[in-house]
Amino acid sequence: MSIFKMHLLVCGGTGCRASQSAMIVERLREALSANGLDGDAQVIATGCFGFCEQGPIVKVMPDNTFYTNVTPDDAAEIVAEHVLKGRKVARLLYTDPQHKTPASDSKHMGFYRKQIRIALRNCGFIDPENIDEYIARDGYEALGKVLSEYTPQEAIEIVKRSGLRGRGGGGFPTGTKWDIARIRQSDQKYVVCNADEGDPGAFMDRSILEGDPHSILEAMLICGYCIGATKGLVYIRAEYPLAIHRLQVAIGQAREYGLLGADIMGAGFDFDIELRYGAGAFVCGEETALIRSMEGCRGEPTVKPPFPAESGYRGRPTNVNNVETLANIPVLFLKGPDWFAGIGSAGSKGTKVFALAGKINNVGLIEVPMGITLREVIFEIGGGIKDGKRFKAVQTGGPSGGCLTEKHLDTPIDFDNLLAAGSMMGSGGMIVMDEDDCMVSIAKFYLEFTVDESCGKCAPCRIGNKRLYELLRKITLGHGETDDLDYLRNLSAVIKDTALCGLGQTSPNPVLSTLDNFRSEYEAHIFDHKCPAGQCKALKHYFILPEKCTGCTACARGCSVNAIVGERRQAHSIIQNKCIRCGACLEKCKFDAIRVG
Repeated sequence: MSIFKMHLLVCGGTGCRASQSAMIVERLREALSANGLDGDAQVIATGCFGFCEQGPIVKVMPDNTFYTNVTPDDAAEIVAEHVLKGRKVARLLYTDPQHKTPASDSKHMGFYRKQIRIALRNCGFIDPENIDEYIARDGYEALGKVLSEYTPQEAIEIVKRSGLRGRGGGGFPTGTKWDIARIRQSDQKYVVCNADEGDPGAFMDRSILEGDPHSILEAMLICGYCIGATKGLVYIRAEYPLAIHRLQVAIGQAREYGLLGADIMGAGFDFDIELRYGAGAFVCGEETALIRSMEGCRGEPTVKPPFPAESGYRGRPTNVNNVETLANIPVLFLKGPDWFAGIGSAGSKGTKVFALAGKINNVGLIEVPMGITLREVIFEIGGGIKDGKRFKAVQTGGPSGGCLTEKHLDTPIDFDNLLAAGSMMGSGGMIVMDEDDCMVSIAKFYLEFTVDESCGKCAPCRIGNKRLYELLRKITLGHGETDDLDYLRNLSAVIKDTALCGLGQTSPNPVLSTLDNFRSEYEAHIFDHKCPAGQCKALKHYFILPEKCTGCTACARGCSVNAIVGERRQAHSIIQNKCIRCGACLEKCKFDAIRVG
């Protein structure tokens, strides 16, 4: 086996692959070969580094140099300068926008400084398609420890002591869920990994599966031993081809190494894993709908109880955990429950992975300790708001969450505090908004998504959310009425109280949180027929300043509906009932004569 002096780690996640990271890998290998360095340095395609805003990324080890926005054309220079001569390519180093200084390595970057990577511990460090690299980082050691040292009940007690709660949105204690499935008597039990990630802007589970698939297999094996199951199923949306491929490779390798199949590690434990594919229905992230989908039925939630741990897939006890929850399991057993419980807050132990997106400088995947504040995440890890704009709100929990404002910035991020603030943890989507975002339109966007994704089984969700969306659309079109605000709140309360599943019960959260925190914006839309953020097209009013208009006719020639009139070299005007508010005139005017009110 070759021992390399240097490793060049290249992001191989979906986002960076779309920006030619596979070609970067190829070019780096070609450059190493051309310089006779094949035996000195190795190029490894890894999973996601997390810092998506700066991808593609090349990380050089062992000196921990972090190159950002790398292109295939940069590969030869990296090899010639860094690998051959030991000189860093300064122009590719990350430069902090606040301090304007290049970071010598990732440890000195604000994006990573406050992160604690447990679920993401191997992402960006190993080749996800090489089981030996996973094993080299203590992979499958936790499985061996559990099989050789603990009874199923003892292992479950360790999970309970850790305080790990489900990371899929509900926050149910993981050890308790396992214990319920363990005590049920059945000729067959199932372990299900929920990889049906559907929140807008969320890519946490996908990145873990793409960067560290063996950690999920190992966790499912441990769960199977604990609850007495011999069969595992990964329910993954078909839109994740790279994650599917790497799971398939990992399953094949685990079988080849005797880590899946019969008599695993000589412990008399049998377990195997298969993949099941979803068609992208958001509602199938709910565990009972997911199970029905796997059974070949329409993906609709069922009434609970019975819970899946009592009667799930094919009527058998079934334990369902999402990807991130499972990713914590192996390291939890290796480092111990007290170590895990020592991270986080009183009621929320460990870390949480968030997909940080929106109007923020450092878009990416982060893993932070529970209890960190929103301010730290947005302004330290996230690097603040793009283009120096003013922070307005952050939506946590995806379509099921709420919009939090400046007054919530010092709120510790955990299950209980986010709920108390009118939002929720959810699976980990976190979308930041600035002063240019209209909060009524934001609420409408999430309701439109919910309406599209509703399975239609229960009337509160099928009809109620449709009515909520229609009211929001009416307001953004400038047709809102005084009673609409009370109607929105009352209808939201009914839906929360009567919908069948978590999707319907939490769907009004974006409406309620924006009503609570941005009521003045709703009132401006209804009473003043204005959108304070200038985003609602129907409420835009274009007009021409006579003192600035030169009569050049550029705006009139660019208007597709002939709504602008006036003689050449004389001030023009806009016929309001003909204007379609397309903004073409604004783009054409070179004299700053057009305003939007």
